[in-house]
Formats: sequence, C-alpha cells, structure tokens
Amino acid sequence: MLTDLLNRYSGIATSLVLDLVVIFLMTHFLYFRRHWRADLLLSYVALNIGIFVTMSVLTQVRIEIAVGFGLFAILSIIRLRSSAVTQQEVAYYFLALVLGLLNGLGVPDRGLVVALNVVVLLVMLVFDSKLVRDRSRRMDVHLDGVYTNEAALIAELERKLGGRVAYQEITEIDLVHGHMLIDVRLRPGQGVIEPPPQKTQHHHHHAADGTTPAPAEYVADNGERSTGSSFGSRRADEVRGGG
Repeated sequence: MLTDLLNRYSGIATSLVLDLVVIFLMTHFLYFRRHWRADLLLSYVALNIGIFVTMSVLTQVRIEIAVGFGLFAILSIIRLRSSAVTQQEVAYYFLALVLGLLNGLGVPDRGLVVALNVVVLLVMLVFDSKLVRDRSRRMDVHLDGVYTNEAALIAELERKLGGRVAYQEITEIDLVHGHMLIDVRLRPGQGVIEPPPQKTQHHHHHAADGTTPAPAEYVADNGERSTGSSFGSRRADEVRGGG
C-alpha cells in the first residue's frame, strides 16, 4: 500500500519539495533580507502553497471545466487590503502565485520546471538588488510653503533631501495651511543636505519677499519711545503740555 502511494504521488511530492525550496529562497533570502517585513512572509507562503495544492488537485482529478473556474473564482475573492503594500511587494505576491502554478501543473519535463524556477529567482535577484534600487527613489514629500516657481521648488527639494530631483509632480496644494504634497523621484547620494537659513534679528524692520512688516516702535526726537500712532503722539503732547 505504501509503495503504491509513493509510486502514484511521487511526482506531486517532488514538485512540492521543489516549490517549498523555491518559495523559501524567494521569501526569506530575496524578500525578507531586503525589505524586512516578517508579516508578509506568511502571506507569500500561504498564497503559493494554496495555488500549488489547487493546481495539483486539478491535474490529478478529472474535474469539469466549470468546477475548475469556480475554484479560481474562490481564489479571486482575496484582496490586498493592506495600505502599506508597495509595488515591490505586489510583485512578490505575483511571483508567489506564478511559482505555485508552475510547480503545481505537473509538467513531465522536470528540467524545464527547475530551469524556469531558477530564472524567476535570478530575475528578482538582479532587479530587486540594492544596486538597482539605490539609483532612484520615489517618495511623497510634505513641504511647508506654496511654491509657484518650479526652479525654486526643485532647489528647495534638493536642499532638504540631499539628492538630485529627476522628476517631481505636485499632487496637492493646501492654501489654508500653506503646504504642498509632492511626488518626488530622487537620485540619492549626489547632493548635500544643507541646513535651513537661520533667522536673524534686526533693529529696523523692512519689508522682505513681498511681505508686509508689522507696526514697529520708533524712537522720538526727544528720546522717548513711541508707538508711531498719531493718537499716541497727540496724547503725549497733551501730557507734556499739562505738565
């Protein structure tokens, strides 16, 4: 009995071992050691094993086409609800699904299946490497102030982020609170982060950058300090006259 089971399902067992090895290499060595999200490891492995088991059943049992479509309709109920999933992590979701399909189909040519698994791993090894990712970064930047000049906006972004802005697009402007939300594509490591200019105190207040200065005190000719208003001057004169 045991020998019959081994002979009958040895192909599925071999495919399962191959699938487990490949999904472990992809999730642990390629994904986790680069992106450090342990919660997604379970999602990737569960999706991969679920697809593998479904495909193994479909290839071993004679099932009507309608039933097969029904099984995949059940799988389509799954939605990626996490708002923190990046495009790189979505790519790993897709590849976990592809590997489950590939290894669960029961293709007689094992060499071809192994070769395709290696190709998938090599592609992720190269295109999700630090060398490629560090060439450009995308970020959403909340910037204080509203900039109408594109050159001034780019200069401010490069000063704050310490890189070269390759592309920027304003996605939101809040005129009430005076800030902007900008989609920035940055080339890091090519600039120097400069500290913001320090505000200096002046004894005399002047209008700068089109702003209107607040009412300032001034020293009268007789050495007394006045607010500069006409009412205050007349009141001071009346006091001095009465004295």
